[in-house]
Amino acid sequence: MSAPAEDPREGLRPHEVDLRVALGPLTLRNPIVTASGCFGSGREINRFFDVRRLGAVVVKSVTVEPRPGLPTPRMVETPSGMLNAIGLQNPGIDAWLAQDLPWLVEHRVPTIVSIAGKTTAEYRVLAERLRGQPGIIAIEANISCPNVEDRNVVFACEPDATREAIGQVVRTSSVPVFAKLTPDVTDIAGIAGAAAAAGAAGVSVINTLLAMAIDAETGKPRLGGVTGGLSGPAIKPVALRAVHQIHQAHPDLPIIGMGGARTVTDVVEFVRAGASAVAIGTATFGNPLVTLELVEQLPEWLAARGHKTLRDLRGTVLR
Repeated sequence: MSAPAEDPREGLRPHEVDLRVALGPLTLRNPIVTASGCFGSGREINRFFDVRRLGAVVVKSVTVEPRPGLPTPRMVETPSGMLNAIGLQNPGIDAWLAQDLPWLVEHRVPTIVSIAGKTTAEYRVLAERLRGQPGIIAIEANISCPNVEDRNVVFACEPDATREAIGQVVRTSSVPVFAKLTPDVTDIAGIAGAAAAAGAAGVSVINTLLAMAIDAETGKPRLGGVTGGLSGPAIKPVALRAVHQIHQAHPDLPIIGMGGARTVTDVVEFVRAGASAVAIGTATFGNPLVTLELVEQLPEWLAARGHKTLRDLRGTVLR
């Protein structure tokens, strides 16, 4: 009687795990990327580790003109999360191209540039300024930032506005475009479909949730901008739901999942929900090494369970 065949997955070693992921037309060395607004342009964190070890760096959103941001206080801690109302403070596209992009190019960091505009025309201008620039592998069109004075410019709240804003970027860009979406809608899968119809290579899901905090003693909002974006572990269940809904409706649409991820199991949950890559944001504030730790721990987690690739787990939510 012949002996039962051995499972080839048994004894899998971490170095045998393939962390590469496909993100539309892009191939990343691993699924861990940074969430815009939490990592600057990589120079600061590079003091702690070589940021080239990440799948990509998604830089803080840049706008056409320099923006000073919203009044202080701008950040408030909440149970299991954080509120921020920075207001897209940044030096403007020209200064970013002159000061930050050269460092990224010199250090050969795969760069995804987050852009934000007050009008669809501004998105087109930003895409034009980035067209053909070295080192940039994709654009993330931030059409959903809650930290703006005029809520009418949150294009991702309406399908038509989403199509128009994303279309302006796609028609101009020389690299793939990802639409960053808000959970503050009734049908996020429909919004994702509108972005895809406009030519987006994929979506980034989710941006922070619009929220607020009030000082019980004074009755005043605890943020200078009154409302802000809620991030951190508190929003992970919402983010997973959004990723899952989009993947169910558009199974071929690449998704960068984000929202409260900080551990290996968080990353795997996002991938099972339908994400191809996972962005780490708020967790970086408490632990600047968290993204590197995830890159190092993922192969161990996968090998221990006999998974040779993370890609095979995408969209595997069992019922």
